[in-house]
Parts: sequence; structure tokens; C-alpha cells
Amino acid sequence: MIFGLKKLWRKPNCLDAEQLLSWLEDSPQGLLVLDPWNRLQHINSRARRLLNLSSGSLLLNRYLLEVVRFHQLDAAVAEARRSNSSQRVSWNATAVSATPLEPENISSEPLEALAIPGAGGWIGVFVQSCQSLQSQQQQQERWISDVAHELRTPLTALSLVTESLAQNPNKKQVVQIERLQRELDRLQRLVSDLLELNKLDNPSLNNTESSIKIVNIRDLVGKAWQTIAPLAEQHQIDLVLESSNAHPVMGNQTLLHRALLNLLDNALRFSPDEAEINVKLQLEGRWQRIEISDQGNGFSPEDLQHMFERFYRGDPSRASAKRVGSGLGLAIVQQIAIAHGGHIRARNNSSGGALLVLSLPVSP
Repeated sequence: MIFGLKKLWRKPNCLDAEQLLSWLEDSPQGLLVLDPWNRLQHINSRARRLLNLSSGSLLLNRYLLEVVRFHQLDAAVAEARRSNSSQRVSWNATAVSATPLEPENISSEPLEALAIPGAGGWIGVFVQSCQSLQSQQQQQERWISDVAHELRTPLTALSLVTESLAQNPNKKQVVQIERLQRELDRLQRLVSDLLELNKLDNPSLNNTESSIKIVNIRDLVGKAWQTIAPLAEQHQIDLVLESSNAHPVMGNQTLLHRALLNLLDNALRFSPDEAEINVKLQLEGRWQRIEISDQGNGFSPEDLQHMFERFYRGDPSRASAKRVGSGLGLAIVQQIAIAHGGHIRARNNSSGGALLVLSLPVSP
């Protein structure tokens, strides 16, 4: 097989064999090339990693069973060569300590190999991990949660130090301390949002029977607005609430309060001074629609495409407030909506400004 590639390289207008070998080496899928006598003639770096083989070990011209001690794979290769048809086999690759005197953690990864026959008894074996996307996502979520927890303590300590410095600053330090406080506040909000998302990614942590109650959305909107009212008063921004068609919903009151707070805070951040934020509660079939609109510049086409993605932040020049969000606020709202069997949509008002619509199933 490898020699065939080198022959192609000598022909005009044919693919350079060295280029093809380079692609195979960098492929995200593992590759082993076996000659007619079942000896290894090529192995790429991905296959070495999946099979826990040292990059410095001498593997070429060794029999497959010497390199990969899995008899079913050896049998699948023999069957592919005999029947001239592809053979598939799965197993768990286990990494153990090289010597008993230096114990290491045992790791296992599910693998799948496809043996494809070639001309003259050559065999190509493609190896890939069968680790599910779900387990990879869970691993990523655990990593994010661990990092967020680890950041909490040093951030708290830095906040205390900053507060101490702010008590008696000299003129040169005032601006620097204020900037430091803003950045620390932003990082603490980011850590809090990461932990909140981690909880939402595990619905069992929130949807216990004791946490699900009948929630009055009108009252919850009022409580959420009270939280950010001091910021709104600074910019003379008023809330206009239309709730003639409101209906209770079943849900986790704490999570729904967080969703409404994030939506109102988002509208406040993009509203001009002396403007209004309009909230309209409307019953539509079995859905309670919560429409929150502002009088800002509205969403750009890119915002509408990415705004619910984690860590996405729109053009900061559109924001009237100097506060910078974490990029997780609307992602949290979306997760809360999904956890309650609802959804959230975004569009621009025909009269200008942005409109976010949170739809939740009404209580029976």
C-alpha cells in the first residue's frame, strides 16, 4: 500500500504520496497499515494515542498481535484478508502502569476498528474512539464546574483586599481600584453564571417535587424588577407591565425569577436613558407568553444567529450602559426555559428595539 503511493508520486498529474502520507499522519482517525504477512508497516500518531503506544517504541515490521494484544482484532484482520470484505470489531483499550513499582491510574477507552482489505493481501485498519458525545460533554461540564469552584476562593480574597485598599486610597490609586473592583465583580458574576449553568445541565438537581410550585408570573416580574430598579432609576428607565392576560405556570420559582431577572437586565443594558421597558403577559393556547421589549437599537443579524450561545456577547457599542455581561445570561434563560418545557425566541420590533419572548406551559 505504501509502495503503491510512492509509485503514484512518480506519475505526472498524480497526488504527491508524501502529501497523502502527511494527511494520514494528521488524520483524526487512527490508521494502521499491515502487509500480507500481518506485519505493521505504518501507524499514525492518532492510532498510537488510542492504543496507548509510545511514540518512541519500535513498532514497524512487528506482527499486529505483538503491537495490539487483542486477539479479536487479529482475527478480524485475518477474516478481512480471507473474505476480501471489511470487518468491524470493538473493544476497550486499557492503559496500565508500565512497571509495578510505579503505579498509575488505570484508564479505559472504548475503541472500534474497521479492517479494510487492499490489493495483494495488504490491510488498512482504521481505529476510532467510541466514547459518546454525551460522556464527553459531561466531562467538559465537570471540568467547568471544578474550575468555577476553584476560582471562587481567590476571587473572594481579592475582593476583600480591594475593599481594604478602597478605604484610604491616594489620588493615583482611585481609578485603578475602581477598575479592579469592576473586573472582580465581572469575574464573580461569570463564576456564578458558570455554576448556575452547571446546575441547569443536571435537571435532577432542580426538579425535585418540593421545588415545583404554582408560580404567579406577574408577581415574579415585579420582584425581578425591584432587584434592578436602582440601576433603572439612575438612567430614568421605567417598567410598563401589561398583565391583563396572565396565567399561573408550574415551575421552579427560583429559576424562573433568575430567567426574568436576566431578561430585564438585558433590556436595561441596551435601553437609552429616559426610555421604557415593556413587559406583556399574554395567554396563547396552552402557553403563557412573556414578551419583554426595549427601545434600544435592536438585534443585529449576527446577534439573532448567536445570541443564545454561551459566552456570546453582542456589539458593546450598542449597549447604553457601561456594564459588561458575562455572555451567559441569555444562555441561562434558554436552559431554564427548556427545563420547564418551554422556549425563548428573539426578534426586532417593527417600531424599533429588541423583543424577547419567553413561552412557558401554563399550569392545568
